[in-house]
Amino acid sequence: MRLKFIGADHEVTGSCHFIEACGKNILVDYGMEQGKDYFENVPLPVSAPEIDYVFLTHAHVDHSGNLPLLYAKGFRGKIYATEATVDLCDIMLRDCAHIQMQEAEWRNRKAKRTKDLDLMEPSYTMEDAEKTIKCFVPCEYNKEIEICEGVKIRFTDIGHLLGSASIEVWLTEKNVTKKIVFSGDIGNKHQPLIRDPQKTPDADYVVMESTYGDRLHSETRPDYIKELAEILERTFKRGGNVVIPSFAVGRTQEMLYFIRKIKKDGLVKSLPNFPVFVDSPLAVEATEIFRANQSDCYDEEAMELVKNHINPITFPGLNLAITTEESRAINEDPEPKVIISASGMCEAGRIRHHLKHNLWREDCTILFVGYQSIGTTGRAIIDGAEQVKLFGETIDVKADICKLEGLSGHADKNGLVEWIDGFTTKRPKKVFIVHGEDSVCTSFAEYLRKEHGYDTYAPYSGTEVDLISGNILVEGKPVPVKKKEGALVSDVYARLKAAGARLMGIIARSEGMTNKDKAKFADQINSLCDKWSK
Repeated sequence: MRLKFIGADHEVTGSCHFIEACGKNILVDYGMEQGKDYFENVPLPVSAPEIDYVFLTHAHVDHSGNLPLLYAKGFRGKIYATEATVDLCDIMLRDCAHIQMQEAEWRNRKAKRTKDLDLMEPSYTMEDAEKTIKCFVPCEYNKEIEICEGVKIRFTDIGHLLGSASIEVWLTEKNVTKKIVFSGDIGNKHQPLIRDPQKTPDADYVVMESTYGDRLHSETRPDYIKELAEILERTFKRGGNVVIPSFAVGRTQEMLYFIRKIKKDGLVKSLPNFPVFVDSPLAVEATEIFRANQSDCYDEEAMELVKNHINPITFPGLNLAITTEESRAINEDPEPKVIISASGMCEAGRIRHHLKHNLWREDCTILFVGYQSIGTTGRAIIDGAEQVKLFGETIDVKADICKLEGLSGHADKNGLVEWIDGFTTKRPKKVFIVHGEDSVCTSFAEYLRKEHGYDTYAPYSGTEVDLISGNILVEGKPVPVKKKEGALVSDVYARLKAAGARLMGIIARSEGMTNKDKAKFADQINSLCDKWSK
């Protein structure tokens, strides 16, 4: 019964944990790394075909984005997630595949023009994403689910995103049961639309995020509607656009919630009927998923609107841009407007085109409404960069740069402490601190230890724990990341090795075949070997 830390250890993105128990190999999350990568992750301790199950906390790409890569390497197990998370992953994983394939195509066209023979491949294809989606098993909140003999799980609403959850995992071997709780991303209280984080009363071990473990949100909740209305008013008076880089899932719907209220109350006097463009096919689909899951995930305030036949996230003047032509037309229109577009950290997607058209204009405002990882374009702009590179072109930063402070899907330091102090029936034996910047993981672990009496540990990738005794079997070490060619580059040789590992996995499971089928299978393999050995 062992736990191994793979990703998002002393880093904010790329969440991944590995459990070996009850004769099964289990992953909790398998996310992409985003922004600057500081430390090397250890590889998965087993090949993809040997992974039996994945338990997914929520749909954000830094927790789910590598699942199609796992499938491409041979995974054929089941992925357990809440019903809303399954719905969101259906669109988000396909969107990831589309972006990667599009980027690879663009880079390869450029490489051919320069006679560069080192072509690039996407990490996975649309087919991989679509087949991954078929592996999902939708689960209800607050219901114990028996996965196999010795393994049970339960999802609890953690208030970070539609469908987000902490996951309780019970493991039983030789009449010994241990319970480990994975927090996922702990939500900020009093967010629009979705419920506050729910607590879990008992655990032997907790794996806990620490994204905002070094900061506090305002003690008094900011008046986001008033602040946003003021930004819109002064920008429209200048004749400019308000461009909002926004995560397509979660933050976009919150912004629509605020804007509906601003329009209803007439808070923008200079242009009361201002148009709003959501320029993201993913965000459009996600908004419909929010509507479809409202009874399971909305908070009381949002449900009160629904009961009165009011859609909390739509209003007159809302325009949904789906096609490329509709997206281009937005910047051809001189009328002041709000443009909400992904990605939220300005690393990919249509937002980069809108920044190219608006970032250099002094009359415009770029409004950030979410966390910006170190190394991203969004973080550079917020930190005061005078110029940024977009599509190989240097763009001056002349627009007004604003941020809605405190608007976050993550709990702050006090919120994190409130959640961990919710384990009142059985206090965890050890709390593992992950999913935060290097210094934050260390400082928050120390704070919980000194001020709240928890036995804490901030593991680096590669750390391995015996869940029976609680002993650290292997201590991970901080290995600085080597320079990479780019997140979209796939090592073809690694893919070949993965295919071989998948083949070995099939051979290992061939005991149930008839001798005739085994002989046929062996002949096919030998034939393939003969072909490629010539």
